[in-house]
Amino acid sequence: MKTGQVVGAIVAFLLLCLVLMYAFGSWGTVPAGYVGVVLKMGAVTGEIKPAGFYTKTPWVMHVIPMDVRIQKEQVDTECSSSDLQEVQATITLNLSLQSSHAANVYQTIGPSYLDTVVAPAMQESVKATMAEYTAEQLITDREKVRSGIEDLLSRKLTPVGIKVEAVSIVNFSFSSVFNQAIEAKVTAEQNALAAKNKLAQVQYEAEQSVARADGEAKAIAIQAKAIQAQGGAAYIQLMAIQKWNGVLPQFVGTGAIPFIDSAIGK
Repeated sequence: MKTGQVVGAIVAFLLLCLVLMYAFGSWGTVPAGYVGVVLKMGAVTGEIKPAGFYTKTPWVMHVIPMDVRIQKEQVDTECSSSDLQEVQATITLNLSLQSSHAANVYQTIGPSYLDTVVAPAMQESVKATMAEYTAEQLITDREKVRSGIEDLLSRKLTPVGIKVEAVSIVNFSFSSVFNQAIEAKVTAEQNALAAKNKLAQVQYEAEQSVARADGEAKAIAIQAKAIQAQGGAAYIQLMAIQKWNGVLPQFVGTGAIPFIDSAIGK
């Protein structure tokens, strides 16, 4: 083969390679759940490619995929309550990158915006919110605390182009000293409740005793009126009849048999 033919074959091969590279480099696809940030000669153009097939100028334009699905970020932080109690908190944030802000986020923050912006914002929001509540309120007003963290994060991240979907408080933990104090308080409250119940029982029993004594006094007053109205002897005989066991005495003296005279007389 002559030299000219060899050179021509090489040139043809190179041209074929260039054509193939141009053909395959002039299109691409953006995965589902992503948008494509278009770069021209390395500069962000502001153009956004939706998920699917796209065309571009080879070697001049590049498309960087950015995830716009809901993502999860979790942080562990140490903070203090308003009463200066140490708190260990684990907070989870569900967030998503807004498609319309993807180019600006890539240009100003970069693809690692979770570490650069989101995690520090979570730390700051958690500490600022928990500093507004006492340690006891962090337990009793947990939903209010969670809502406060979510609102503060939204104010910080929404202008950047990051949407706060939901905030969850995974865990609160306190120092052993605080836990012991809470346990002592609960025990004291239980003891106070038991004492209150005991006092109520004593008062009830006292009221019952007063009621019984009042009833007995009224009964005695009624009996006294009956004695005055009917005569003392009749009342005494009535009391004797009520206490008689029904057995007549075996020997009776010269006097009349008790109760019989009165019965016959009537």
